[in-house]
Amino acid sequence: MKIIMHKKLLCYSLSMLLGITVTTSALAPRPAEAFDTVSALGSLIGLGAQYAYLNKQVDYINNDEKGREKYLAQVKEKVGVSEEPRANAMLDDIMQRLSAAIAQTDPSIQEKPYNYFVNKEKTFNAFCTLGHNLSVNIGLFDLLNYNEDEIALVVAHEMGHGQNNDPANGVKKTLPLQVLAALYQSQNVDAVSIIGANVIANIGNAKSVTLPMEKAADEKAFQYTEAAGYNIGAGAATWQRVLEKMGENNTNFISEIFNPADHPGNIARRDKYNAKITSYSNNKVKVNSKNGLITVNDHVFCTPAALSSISTLERAYLIAGNLSKVYHEKTIQNPLASFSEGRIWLNDEAIMQVTADDNVDELLANLNTANKASYPAKKNSTNKTGSKGYFRQKVDAALGEK
Repeated sequence: MKIIMHKKLLCYSLSMLLGITVTTSALAPRPAEAFDTVSALGSLIGLGAQYAYLNKQVDYINNDEKGREKYLAQVKEKVGVSEEPRANAMLDDIMQRLSAAIAQTDPSIQEKPYNYFVNKEKTFNAFCTLGHNLSVNIGLFDLLNYNEDEIALVVAHEMGHGQNNDPANGVKKTLPLQVLAALYQSQNVDAVSIIGANVIANIGNAKSVTLPMEKAADEKAFQYTEAAGYNIGAGAATWQRVLEKMGENNTNFISEIFNPADHPGNIARRDKYNAKITSYSNNKVKVNSKNGLITVNDHVFCTPAALSSISTLERAYLIAGNLSKVYHEKTIQNPLASFSEGRIWLNDEAIMQVTADDNVDELLANLNTANKASYPAKKNSTNKTGSKGYFRQKVDAALGEK
């Protein structure tokens, strides 16, 4: 498709040039016009051959095991390999969980599993390039405070690009025509390395990533992390942290591949992921993006206290993500909130770690009141437990009501 588009563009440009030549040189002989037409057709044929050559080389890097490994070595040489134990162990766990989750709906990942490593770059970035070769900057682990849910969200975004074949499509779109022409004319035996070097030079910028690509990768990041069992609120929490650390649209802090000028802004991304928390919970859990207030069934649950390593808002999104998982199920088997092991629990799910600034009794009462709203008493209803439903009775008991 892209070859045809380039052919059409070149044909249009040449035809326009020929038209100008004719109109500005009325006395130009007919043979000259015929010669220009032949040249134009020759250029189109040559361009088609060049793109066929590019497709062959990119396919080798992208799909052939030897090509993938050769390119991976190039990438590692460029960005370096970090041996930091904690980061590598976490990335191993994330890749295993996400790969298994993706395989449930896209078995092609089993035919081309990801190569991955932690690199030495200190900036906040991760990338998936040709051949399902993926890397995460050590700086990203530091910025996200080694929060596995949030790091998994970023990695899943990059795997979304990989599953959509965005790296290969991007290379074919952005490789300079003069480089392509030179490679084709020379039939350079090291064309793979030259193309690889050109791709590596552009890792970390947004030249090959379009707005639709980025939106699709964001969507897949949510799908993949949800399937892998990560916190539903990690998307909103991640972008909230980015906002707090760098400010809106500050590309000096974060690579442009995460937030180029024509891609979704950080606030827009956070708010979209926040909306997913609510929709996933069947519209029961909401977070106020201004102050971090969490409501359940339109009842106040809490505004989490900020900690030294996490803000009120980032913490709120993660807590709401845990709640959303509970309310995603239509029926809550155990609607009584409880406290044990330093945590608030609901439906056998850990909701939040309690700190010195949190009032346990108030948190439990608020959550049980919200659950009471979920199970209103039905008039003239009877069952084995009496006039009130079983769930409603348990909540009433927790609230000291009869």
